[in-house]
Amino acid sequence: MSGLLQKLIGARGGAIDYEKAKRRAAADSWAKRLRLAGRDDVQPEILYFLAEDPDAAVRRTVAANSAAPVHAGLLLVGDPDGEVRCSLARRIARLAPGIDAEDRDSIRAMVGDLLQRLAEDQLPRVRRILAEELKACTNVPAAVIRRLAEDSDVTVAGPVLEFSPLLDDATLLALIRNAPADGALAAIARRAGLSGPVSDAIAGADDIGAIAALLGNRSAQIREETLDALVERAIDIEDWHAPLVRRPTLSQQAMRALSRFVAGALLDELAGRDDIDAETAEVLAEAVNRRLDADDVCIPVPGRETPGEDPAALAERLFAAGALDDATVAGALGKGERGFVTRALALLSGLSEESVQQAVSLASAKGVTAIAWKAGLGMRTAVQLQLRLARIPPPKVLQARAGVDYPLTEEEMRWQIEFIGG
Repeated sequence: MSGLLQKLIGARGGAIDYEKAKRRAAADSWAKRLRLAGRDDVQPEILYFLAEDPDAAVRRTVAANSAAPVHAGLLLVGDPDGEVRCSLARRIARLAPGIDAEDRDSIRAMVGDLLQRLAEDQLPRVRRILAEELKACTNVPAAVIRRLAEDSDVTVAGPVLEFSPLLDDATLLALIRNAPADGALAAIARRAGLSGPVSDAIAGADDIGAIAALLGNRSAQIREETLDALVERAIDIEDWHAPLVRRPTLSQQAMRALSRFVAGALLDELAGRDDIDAETAEVLAEAVNRRLDADDVCIPVPGRETPGEDPAALAERLFAAGALDDATVAGALGKGERGFVTRALALLSGLSEESVQQAVSLASAKGVTAIAWKAGLGMRTAVQLQLRLARIPPPKVLQARAGVDYPLTEEEMRWQIEFIGG
């Protein structure tokens, strides 16, 4: 007899004397019965008897007791107390995956029946516990998983739809066709390794959130034609812009289409991809420059006391107050405050404003990057300075190493500073 089977049907020979256990089970004292219900060395008949105890706390304790016989679950699964059924759902769901061919057919059938009845429980919390416990299991009845996946409550269906390995493509496609609960499509869209046909079905649905989740799922297989079609639909759907720009693979056509409408940092991110061809790089560079031209309108930056305050004076005042930092410089860049940014770089780096302007006018990627480093700014800001201040074409911009680090050595950047005139 396997250890699991012993747990399911109850093993005799417990440490507590049988007659003593019988007396305690029939005692008027609620506390004695409760303590007995929680012991794991009690004979299965005693725990079965306590499964019908008039006190709900005792029944809850039996339901959670791993030593309770499985047929006690047949009494507890219809218990009027919801917490009893929650405790039973948690215990049976944890035991069920361990049932194997060595265990009795009757036990497997009984556990399967319990799981099915718990999956149909009227209390969402019972079903939710079951779904969370079974979502990654492979050795449980597929019918139970399918029932949970079809649940009208997405907090029940969601975990199974997103993680269960027992849901094949045919089942997922059927679920999508049958108009599942709100949020269910998004749960399917987050599944690891989602296949092309299922991705197509989600992409064809009128569910903006689910499609956003699909686009954000880097492991999902999405056909090039499907992505191109989503790009065309995305113009007025901002939630799709970032995940589209960040898809691992995009056609050149899709990247050129995205450049027509994605804003600000996303356009810079798109232009910084390393899988663009020469024609696309040119289109992206033109898009960046068009946006920069539009940004050149003088818009007040945070910290300006009056709309007419001189940019250089503002930079000096903020520098004296210790308020010139990455956020301030990046914010000013985004608002086209080129004069303010140039003065800020000079103040922060200790270089002359003329030296900063010379590096900018030469569109020197290394020079501008070195100035940002000398100014104590992050590499992400250095990328924005290259694009927005020096207007360096995206393919020639120095990108961050490992996402945040400067790509040049300190020796290389010191040489650039000396060359600039520092």
